[in-house]
Amino acid sequence: MARTVHRSEIKRTPFSFVLLVIVLLSLLALFILPLTAWAETPNLSSPENGPDAARAGAVWPDRLFPASYFTDTVSLAWAREASRPYWVPTEAEHSARTALYSGSLSMLLNNDILAFYGHPLSKNMGILGRFSPEELDGKLGELAEEYAEASGGRGIRRAFYIIYGTVWPGGDIGILGEDVLLSYIEYAQRRGILVFLDHQIGKYHPVDSLKRMLPYLKYPNVHLALDPEWRTTKPMQEIGTVTAEELNEAQRVMEEYIVENRLPGERLLVIHQFNRRMISNRSQVQSGFARVRLVHCADGFGPPNLKKSSYADNALASNIPVKGFKLFYNFGIPGAGYDDPLLTPKEVYTLTPRPYIIMYQ
Repeated sequence: MARTVHRSEIKRTPFSFVLLVIVLLSLLALFILPLTAWAETPNLSSPENGPDAARAGAVWPDRLFPASYFTDTVSLAWAREASRPYWVPTEAEHSARTALYSGSLSMLLNNDILAFYGHPLSKNMGILGRFSPEELDGKLGELAEEYAEASGGRGIRRAFYIIYGTVWPGGDIGILGEDVLLSYIEYAQRRGILVFLDHQIGKYHPVDSLKRMLPYLKYPNVHLALDPEWRTTKPMQEIGTVTAEELNEAQRVMEEYIVENRLPGERLLVIHQFNRRMISNRSQVQSGFARVRLVHCADGFGPPNLKKSSYADNALASNIPVKGFKLFYNFGIPGAGYDDPLLTPKEVYTLTPRPYIIMYQ
């Protein structure tokens, strides 16, 4: 049976003890609130959060893309940190935070990528096979100046876009010799040039094709690409295809490799498309991986209106917000397609949404 407690029986709590409890609770709140804010920060990489969410001020996620398109994103994050009451980071915390940002920021934050495409051993597969690395470097530099003038102040990163795996009739793949490949990668490293390795897939699974190239990610300037057009056993007779599920798995495998091998920064994975058949269930493709940035490149040659129409169709895939655009030189090769006329850099930048990777074959 409950006993009634008389007021005189209640011992008074010493004032010093109450004060100590208040201080401890205040200190605890200072640590819990920042952690709560961190946990509640929207994941800008999720399907429901895109560039608009970034503009709204959602900052400091573990994945800063596509929010990192906007230069004020990082500034807002720093401002939010600085506004915390009674919070001054230690030198170690400041260094760790700086490293987090530098490792998370996309190379596309203030830069576009301009690439020469082709096979180093073939003059008929693009401009890259028609000149030495030194000559390509010079020509690419001249073209980069034109793009820099038209870019509205964005930097231009140069790149060699190398066909690493070439499809043969029957779907087998010819692999570029490592000695040739490394000569391009090492030259590009010395000159601040990016390298993309492009696999045509053939009769193989996209993930198996990707795995063949993953070891080259140990070079910090190397990025990867898959070309669904050639995911076929009948090249030049039918257009190949990949599924959204295969592309999502490829990104997952690539990200796991990057994390497990402690490779720095984000890496780009380019997927080509000029025909709806090339990517089935396209709306299901994910693009929110933390360390892999999927780039959706409009391929295909022809007159400007046709190319713009193809690009507009790719633009409908808003779930893959980072776009690329490919142009084709006319080298007078019998039966080979080309752009007539070539779009100018200024015209390329009028495409909507604007492309972040531009390549010339």
